[in-house]
Amino acid sequence: MRHFTHHITTALSLFLFTVFMLSIPASAAGRDRIEAFLTTTGFDVALESIALASASAPQMLGFDPDGFGSDWARLTEEVFDTKDMHETAVSILEQTLSDQALNHAVEFYASDLGQRLVSAENASHLIEDDEAKQQQGQEIVAQLVREGSQRVESLKRMNTAIDSSGTSLRALQEIQIRFLLAASASGVIELQLDADELRAMMKQNETGMRQALQLSALAGAAYTYQDFSDADVITYVEALEQPLMQEVYELLNAIQYEIMAMKFEVLATKMAELHPAQDI
Repeated sequence: MRHFTHHITTALSLFLFTVFMLSIPASAAGRDRIEAFLTTTGFDVALESIALASASAPQMLGFDPDGFGSDWARLTEEVFDTKDMHETAVSILEQTLSDQALNHAVEFYASDLGQRLVSAENASHLIEDDEAKQQQGQEIVAQLVREGSQRVESLKRMNTAIDSSGTSLRALQEIQIRFLLAASASGVIELQLDADELRAMMKQNETGMRQALQLSALAGAAYTYQDFSDADVITYVEALEQPLMQEVYELLNAIQYEIMAMKFEVLATKMAELHPAQDI
């Protein structure tokens, strides 16, 4: 399943609540079909990749990422438990994903092109060196621009289709805010700003953050789909722009971001048990 964002609202929580209360389908899919949906679309691997976002946590708090020694790996493995995240996603999807939307997504992703896309996306999700992937993606974009290729516009359309409601920026802001507030409440950091002040500060930096997200998403897409033809990319874009696929992605985006926010809050609380140190 398409990578939703670069590693990292009230808005997301409100949105997820709205999904539950206003969009519960009359006939939601059963657990077995949800499990098959996750595997066929690759969303199961996208969930696993959430754990990679934990690498950015120390920097957000001003700590040396290597300063916690071997305890950090143990802690992140405990907090970002794959089975737990998977179960959370399945439980939500059981109540919210309609049979019609599920069937539509599975029909595309089960096709030959769909499975090739999922294979490429799964591999891209699990690359731990995100900086290297971004660098290679930026080089691909630069080459496409030099060639005057229309593929850049296709990739931009793809990223717009993935986040048609524009929730990614608000979601990432909220994840950061919830993480900082949890870290402050647990004594990991001393935070001089309250939630409203944090949101106001992020609002001031919103334009720059949006541009950075767009550039990051473009580089990520260029890297992930570099071995696909222009025709394949356009076919994928058109599939993603279909209303039922938009419904699927809106729901999956909300689930992924909420899981990230919850896990980062837990991580912040448990960081209080660690002390920056070096392995001996």
